[in-house]
Amino acid sequence: MNKLRIGIIGLGTVGSGVYKTLEDIEMVEIVKIAVRNLNKPRSVEVPSSLLTDNPYDIVNSPEIDVVVELMGGVEPAWDYISTAIKNGKHIVTANKELLAKKGEELFNLAEEYNRVCLYEAAIAGGIPIIMPIKTILAGNKINKIQAILNGTTNYILTKMDACGASYEDVLKEAQALGYAETDPTGDVEGFDAAYKITTLATLAFKKRIKLENVYREGITKIRKEDMAYANEFGYKIKLIANATIDENDNADVRVHPMLVSQESMLAHIDYVTNAVAMSGYPIGNIVLSGPGAGEFPTASSVVGDILAIQAEYGTTDYVLPMMRCHHEKNANPVLIDNTFNKYYMSITAPNAIGVIAKIGTICASKNISLASILQRGVTDDNTADIIVITEKCQEKLIREVVNELDNCTVNSIIRVAE
Repeated sequence: MNKLRIGIIGLGTVGSGVYKTLEDIEMVEIVKIAVRNLNKPRSVEVPSSLLTDNPYDIVNSPEIDVVVELMGGVEPAWDYISTAIKNGKHIVTANKELLAKKGEELFNLAEEYNRVCLYEAAIAGGIPIIMPIKTILAGNKINKIQAILNGTTNYILTKMDACGASYEDVLKEAQALGYAETDPTGDVEGFDAAYKITTLATLAFKKRIKLENVYREGITKIRKEDMAYANEFGYKIKLIANATIDENDNADVRVHPMLVSQESMLAHIDYVTNAVAMSGYPIGNIVLSGPGAGEFPTASSVVGDILAIQAEYGTTDYVLPMMRCHHEKNANPVLIDNTFNKYYMSITAPNAIGVIAKIGTICASKNISLASILQRGVTDDNTADIIVITEKCQEKLIREVVNELDNCTVNSIIRVAE
């Protein structure tokens, strides 16, 4: 059997894991690896003859069958991948940002040149999710996804909850341990999870989701007090990638913190673990959980994609037809103001007669019912914390309530998962 000849662009954490894993697999040959710095010390010993600092040595090489892109970002990754496809090469990528921003263009190009692009590692690291949806779950109509897709934010929120610590303190610890980047914006502001849910929802719903229609909100405003109050009400706070679609193809896709019931499985997905919960017909509810990042978990998904191509390479003129993208229609985006949710609100208000009644009256004027209300402690400045959880209502009405709460400070508004 002829070996599948691959070129790898990027030899960071994931690239190193892929190299180590492929060393024991005989049917794959690594022809060339592109790196930024040929002299950089690495965690893996690679023969210098395999290394190049010019990715075009890979994407233009007639000796390479598959390009494995592990560098991330949109440019120059897109140029390398598109060039490789035009040169007749299949693609394996872990690049969630590229998929979210240029997925339609990427898959159309791959189909035009009869190449396949696999991306199992781009959504949930080591959790198998793309291949199961495309194969064993292909007969299902999936209409809801709730997922924890970012290990950094899940670690921070878990530590805040377990230790009663502030966001700022836990972030510093996460950075020291290597769980958070020096610039954590991509994770803590929800960009990473937004990229992932864009592609995952497109795949699961069989309708294209545009990144610009995905609402995004990070965890930087979550306070340790919110963690404590959530526990009192029987919840945990998680950064949730949420997507639903109705029978008219109206898709509500967003990323933001949510209160999830302590009785739910997602409430117990802690630290850097990821999970994807999906609902559909006829499967009902299903949860897949595991390591969402890291050297070997992510390498596991990358190598799985490589071997899927290897199994069919040279045996057919149309490799892996089930894994191709054939989404021709866009979903109808649901704007966040038009969504319906339950809400947790933390309000600092003057400790005066009628304040709670005023909050109730304003909510009632918007036809918003209150499920729970709690007052905690009077401070030296004669204010008190009032915690409200509403019944389901429209987002834009909650914003109107906030605007009418004179002489009150709304510390937090967090949606409540169902």
